[in-house]
Amino acid sequence: MPLTIGDKWLPATLTAPAMTDEEFAALCASHPDLTFEVTASGKLVVMRTSDAAFRKDKIRAQLEQWARSGTVRDSAMFQLRNGARRSPDVCWIASENAEGKPASPDFVIELRSDRNRLPWLREKMFEWVDSGTRLVWMIDPERKAVEILRPGRKPEVRSDVTSVEGEGPVAGFVLDLASVWASNGA
Repeated sequence: MPLTIGDKWLPATLTAPAMTDEEFAALCASHPDLTFEVTASGKLVVMRTSDAAFRKDKIRAQLEQWARSGTVRDSAMFQLRNGARRSPDVCWIASENAEGKPASPDFVIELRSDRNRLPWLREKMFEWVDSGTRLVWMIDPERKAVEILRPGRKPEVRSDVTSVEGEGPVAGFVLDLASVWASNGA
């Protein structure tokens, strides 16, 4: 399916016919410069492949260095309980949950780029928790803030922090944010 959308319109939410897993995979494969997700209501979300890849790489590297067990992934697609197809920027799946195809990772990090809208990312955070994710962080370099969401609790916002400590599924993990806040990728 040919798809052309100007950068100023991204991310875009489109109405599209329901797709099988194979059709969705083919759409993704035919547009490697774009990232696709599907909302619970069946809307197709189209985003430019991360313009902050260096930040995502730094986050993933720190999580991989910590992870003694389990699996660290980025840009993996998950079919959530509500029918949405979502892809976290970085996630961790406990070893005992990594077998088969988990409905949701144990820990998710969403990285806000200059193109992401906060309400959209916050909605996505709640979808992760509603599908079984035990801890979600949204890293916002623009505001130098971290939003934390846990099941059954109100979101927490930490501003002007230089690190954030893991808990629950990732107790002991500490994310150093200095390199993430760096605007030049150093």
